[in-house]
Amino acid sequence: MTTVNTSPLTLHATALLRISLGVMALAHGLLKVFVFTLPGTVGYFESLGLPGVLAYFTIAAEIGGGLALLLGIYTRWISLALVPVLLGAATVHVGNGWLFSNAGGGWEFPIFWTIALVVQAGLGGGSAVVSRKLA
Repeated sequence: MTTVNTSPLTLHATALLRISLGVMALAHGLLKVFVFTLPGTVGYFESLGLPGVLAYFTIAAEIGGGLALLLGIYTRWISLALVPVLLGAATVHVGNGWLFSNAGGGWEFPIFWTIALVVQAGLGGGSAVVSRKLA
């Protein structure tokens, strides 16, 4: 039988990862709304050959997922739901090389973020969740 480490340090470290991922997702979604603008984001998606409506789903996933992670709501499921969004971002940047500092951004950051989300899904919500029933 396996045991889960529920020490306070582990629970707080898990929460720190969750909150960090939530802030990143929320900030990324809000960047698309307030900096790139909705029409700009739609245009960018279309320039990649993607349907423009996918931009709205991506923004909703990032903002909604970010808020859910910040609150610790369904952390495992939200983390897994954000994985395809990040894998999609990685495919956009894969042709630019590994380093995200390359022109057009590389795949380094979206792949690391994807892995962190998978780890979060395995760990759960940790401490500081709004409701243990929804965690």
